[in-house]
Amino acid sequence: MKTGPPLPACRVSLTLVELLVFITIIAILAAILLPAQSLTVFAESSQTNVSAAVNYVPVERMQQVYQEVKTPFKYGVVIRGETNQLLDCPSIFRQQGQWYMVYIGSTKNIGYETFLARSADLLHWEKLGKILSFRTNGWDRWQLSGGIALCDPTWGGTSELQIYDGKYWMSYIGGALPGYETDPLAIGMAWTKTPTEAREWTSIAENPVLSRAQPDVREFEALTLYKSQIIWDKARTLGQSFVMFYNGKCKTGERIGMAVSDDLTHWQRFGKEPVVANGNVNIHGISGDPQIVRMGDLWVMFYFGAFWQPGAFDTFACSSDLGHWTKWAGPHLIESSEPWDKGLAHKPWVIKHDGVVYHFYCAGGDQGHVIALATSKEFPL
Repeated sequence: MKTGPPLPACRVSLTLVELLVFITIIAILAAILLPAQSLTVFAESSQTNVSAAVNYVPVERMQQVYQEVKTPFKYGVVIRGETNQLLDCPSIFRQQGQWYMVYIGSTKNIGYETFLARSADLLHWEKLGKILSFRTNGWDRWQLSGGIALCDPTWGGTSELQIYDGKYWMSYIGGALPGYETDPLAIGMAWTKTPTEAREWTSIAENPVLSRAQPDVREFEALTLYKSQIIWDKARTLGQSFVMFYNGKCKTGERIGMAVSDDLTHWQRFGKEPVVANGNVNIHGISGDPQIVRMGDLWVMFYFGAFWQPGAFDTFACSSDLGHWTKWAGPHLIESSEPWDKGLAHKPWVIKHDGVVYHFYCAGGDQGHVIALATSKEFPL
C-alpha cells in the first residue's frame, strides 16, 4: 500500500502536531491491515451484498441468547426405537394444532429411513410410520435421512411448515451403500402435500442437488455431505430466497457450510469456506446438524459439537446477517449427565412454545440410541 514519501533524513525531530498526525495514520493502517482476532468465520460470496467487514455479535448479546434458550431440566426419553433400532436427528413442526416430529431410524445399522410421530403436548409422542423408505436401486437406495424444510424460523412463532410451489418440502441425506453413514452421502430434496400423514414423500428427479462429485465442491465437504436445514429468507439477505445449512466431512472432521437457491432444486454453494468450524489439523472436530431460528434481529444456529471438547454436546452461534457467525464459548446447552444420555447428548432441535423452551436431542445411554428432551420448565414425568 502506498503511504506517501519518506520523511527527509535531516528531520530529527517532530512537532507535537506532526507527531499526533503520524500516530493517527499508523493506527488507521494497523486497523486496516492487521487481522482481527475473533471467533467469527465469514464466507465470502460474489453472489451477495454482505460486507467483507466482520460483524461481531457482542458477548453481552450472546449471553442474553444463552439465558433465553437454556434448558436445565431434562425431561427424559420421548421416543424409543424398535428392537435393534437406533433413532436420530429430530426435527419438529406444528400443523393443524398438533405437533409432529420427523426423525430417522436405522435397524441393525443397515441404513437410515425417515419416520413421523405426533404429539398434542410436545411431551408424549405417538409413532405414525415411515415417510422415506429404502429403494430398490439408485443413488439413495440404502440411506434416506430426512429433515423438514421451510419451517417458520421465528423464535416463539408458529413452527408451521411453509408451502412453496404448492408443496411441503424436506431435504435428506441419501446414499447408495448400506451400513452406518457409509460414504459417499449426498443431499436430495423431497416433497409432499400431506405432511401430517405417514405417506411416502416424493423425491425430485434432479437429485442429488448437492454432492461431493460436483465441480464446485469445497475442501471441507470433499468426503461426504451430512444433515441439512433449509430456511426461507424472504428478505433475500444473501441474494436468493432459500438458504441451506449443512455439515460436510473432510479428513480432519466436519464443518458447517451454506448453499443458496431460488427454487429448492438448483443450488449454489455460498463462499469457499465453512461458516462454522471447530478443531484444526491436529484436533478432529465435528460441528454439525445445524438448526436456524430468528430471534428478534438476530439469527441463531443451534448445532452439535464433538471431539474438539470432551464428549458430544449441543451449543450455538449467532449472526446478524446470515454471513458472519459468532460462536458461543460458554456452557454447553446440552451435555451428558443422565443414564439415558451418558454416551451421547447431541443433534438439537429447539423451539419455544407458550413461554417454555423445548430442546429435543439424540441421546445414547442405557436405553439405546433414542430421542430425548430437555426443557426450561420442570415437568413431572
